[in-house]
Amino acid sequence: MTVGRVNPKFRLEDQGINGLGNVYYNLIEPALVEAALEHGEGTLGQGGTLLVTTGKFTGRSPNDKHVVKTDSVSDSIWWENNAAMSPAGFDALYTDMLEHMKGRDYFVQDLIGGADQAHSINMRMVTELAWHSLFIRHMLRRPDSEALDDFTADFTVINCPSFRADPKKHDCRSETVIAMNFDRKLILIGGTEYAGENKKSVFTLLNYLLPEQDVMPMHCSANHAPGNPVDSAVFFGLSGTGKTTLSADPERVLIGDDEHGWSDRGIFNFEGGCYAKTISLSREAEPEIYATTTKFATVIENMVFDPDTLELDFEDDSLTANMRCAYPMHYISNASSTAIGGHPKNIIMLTCDAFGVLPPIARLTPAQAMYHFLSGFTSKVAGTERGVTEPEPTFSTCFGAPFMPRRPEVYGNLLREKIAQHGATCWLVNTGWTGGAHGTGSRMPIHATRALLTAALDGTLTEGQFRKDENFGFEVPLTAPNVPEVLLNPRRTWDNPESYDRQAARLVELFANNFEQYLPYIDDDVKAVKIG
Repeated sequence: MTVGRVNPKFRLEDQGINGLGNVYYNLIEPALVEAALEHGEGTLGQGGTLLVTTGKFTGRSPNDKHVVKTDSVSDSIWWENNAAMSPAGFDALYTDMLEHMKGRDYFVQDLIGGADQAHSINMRMVTELAWHSLFIRHMLRRPDSEALDDFTADFTVINCPSFRADPKKHDCRSETVIAMNFDRKLILIGGTEYAGENKKSVFTLLNYLLPEQDVMPMHCSANHAPGNPVDSAVFFGLSGTGKTTLSADPERVLIGDDEHGWSDRGIFNFEGGCYAKTISLSREAEPEIYATTTKFATVIENMVFDPDTLELDFEDDSLTANMRCAYPMHYISNASSTAIGGHPKNIIMLTCDAFGVLPPIARLTPAQAMYHFLSGFTSKVAGTERGVTEPEPTFSTCFGAPFMPRRPEVYGNLLREKIAQHGATCWLVNTGWTGGAHGTGSRMPIHATRALLTAALDGTLTEGQFRKDENFGFEVPLTAPNVPEVLLNPRRTWDNPESYDRQAARLVELFANNFEQYLPYIDDDVKAVKIG
């Protein structure tokens, strides 16, 4: 049985996918919530939210991502970062997955990746789980209902959590698989219920396609000044650095919270929704995001809740610290209606420095910006993972290595060209520790970070005096409105300045050692960036 609105010339049968059970095309939110409940996939929560769990996979499986090594992509993929799959392995995987799917119900969403129509991509998302269909309907952009009548997809994603891959037969690493075939315009996902694989597969796809159009794909959030889309800013940052929190400034308009492109016309969001972490989320600190956790059709993922009252526990991480909620962008009151902004005037690179060395904000030259963009530094802290007893550095190039199919320099050079062409000011912002490393110092005060960002974005900060940092060579403001001067010089916040110097020397060495891998691929001005 076929249900829903779809192009009659572009059903699954027209793509060679036959023998399924019921196929539900482009169901809207109420129908998807109802279907998920009927299939026993979750629980109806407060306000009509959908409460779900994802089994043993509560995060992405980066080691199980594969790119099919065909002649058309063999010279352009960053193979050190992307596991190869043979075309024969993919063909066997596809055949076996389609056979596994026969007789089962599936949900189809025809959606768009990219708010800028000049660079958007049509995506068909085929999911075994109704709640995955709801999730991706939130996360990607929805065409008008009438447009579905002649919608055709550029790429198709098939997500089948109940399927188990055979590593020997399918040329993969485990029973879990995410396989991208650019020639066949297919992405296959199996063996994991974690919904984030759906959106990140589309992000990875755009990360490959857009540089050929001179568009810079970015793992970042973005906002702009109220009533002035030209005054935009982007926020790069890995998980835990405050990317979502700091971009959701009530005094600015939210363009998007995770994935964007930068074209010759400005920046644009890839998505139509947000996928926010909810651990320790509070009504006081983040009222807009908190409010979405009781709004209809928000997907609440891996959160503990009271079985009687359905009240969510934002502190219980017994399922995972990576608990999340997914909701449409319009649930945020100050979200942009177009998800488009001008060329960014400011570029913010967020880091959580658990070593307590970096200042709360620093201004970067274009060459320094590329250095820190390629470095993609943040840090793990004691207690976050078993065996971690002191701060550990994490370098994830371009602030999103798992989603980068091409070599990092491709993205770094694009960013540098865009900065040079449009004159963006670049800042490094540390949301980590001050007054000592994690365990001794304290977390950077959020009010100070917000005050510094406000001063950077409105231009106040650039009007003051700066000092050159003795360790990294970037410029640090001597004063800033509503920020204690001592906070701007991290060495002064430590009880023992000599201990700071030793910790700083250690962090400089870690940066330098990590950056050696990029030296053969970068220009002399970036090589000349001196630290230490």
